[in-house]
Amino acid sequence: MQLRPLGSSGLQVSPICLGTMTFGSPVAEADAIALTHAALDMGINFVDTANVYEGYARFLGSPGGVAEEIVGKAIHDRRDRVILATKVGAPVGPGPQDRGLTASHILREVDRSLRRLQTDYIDLYIIHWPDKLTPPEVTLQAIDIAMRQGKIRCFGASNHAAWQLCEFLWLAEKQHGPRVVSSQIPFSM
Repeated sequence: MQLRPLGSSGLQVSPICLGTMTFGSPVAEADAIALTHAALDMGINFVDTANVYEGYARFLGSPGGVAEEIVGKAIHDRRDRVILATKVGAPVGPGPQDRGLTASHILREVDRSLRRLQTDYIDLYIIHWPDKLTPPEVTLQAIDIAMRQGKIRCFGASNHAAWQLCEFLWLAEKQHGPRVVSSQIPFSM
């Protein structure tokens, strides 16, 4: 499969990405691992997950992480063949620090994702949803810290309006920080 550049990130990704939102339920672990291996064997190198994905059985405030654990098991001996994307920002518990894009939440969740995914780094860390309560400067500073620590290679945004992406780009220029390299928007065929 011919790879394509992911914006200005330096990453080369397959034009088809394996999404894992249903890993856990209805797609059982063994089937999800087999599906991931088949996708990799066919040349798909881009895998998208999130810290809250656990399939359709998820309830608001549940800790999530099921899909990340399954992906981690599926790719642990094939990590060099995978461009791995995961997300942060959706609620992962009932407390006020269990959601959003505060620095403490982002830095805690990146470590949890790394552990579940059985990897030392995440290629593309995606801000899942905008956070009206946290200034974007704070979010970018946390992303910058995680990038400097080598935990993430680059970051993107999901479910953000164009003006919000422009705000991230403006702040990155102003603060000499990381630039958003991807925008994941809702689309169904």
